[in-house]
Amino acid sequence: MKITTLNELPEKSVSHNPEIKKKVMLNPFEFPNITNFSQATFTPGQIAIAHAHDTMYEIFYIESGEGQIRIDGKDYPLNKGTCVVVEPGEIHEVSNLGQDNLVINVLGIVSE
Repeated sequence: MKITTLNELPEKSVSHNPEIKKKVMLNPFEFPNITNFSQATFTPGQIAIAHAHDTMYEIFYIESGEGQIRIDGKDYPLNKGTCVVVEPGEIHEVSNLGQDNLVINVLGIVSE
C-alpha cells in the first residue's frame, strides 16, 4: 500500500520546460509499467515543447484551466474534465492558453 498527499509533496521541474512545476505522486516503476503519476501546473503562457516518447503512453486529465495539446500537428482543446491519451511515438506539445493556471494530472504507462 502507498498513500500520498498532494499538498505535502515537493515541487519538481517538468523535463520539457523547467519553469513548469509538477508534484510526483508515483515515481518511475514503483508499480509495474507505470513510469509516473504526477500533477503539473502550467502558468498562463507556459508550453511544454513538442516531444515524443518511444515506449510510453501518456494520459492527461485536465483538472482546471484552459489550454491546448498539439498531437502530430493537429490542435485539440484542453478544458476541465478533458482526458487525452497520447500514444508512443506521437509528437505532442501542451500549452496554457488561458489566464489561469492549467492543472493537469499525468499518468505515464510503458507500452509492451
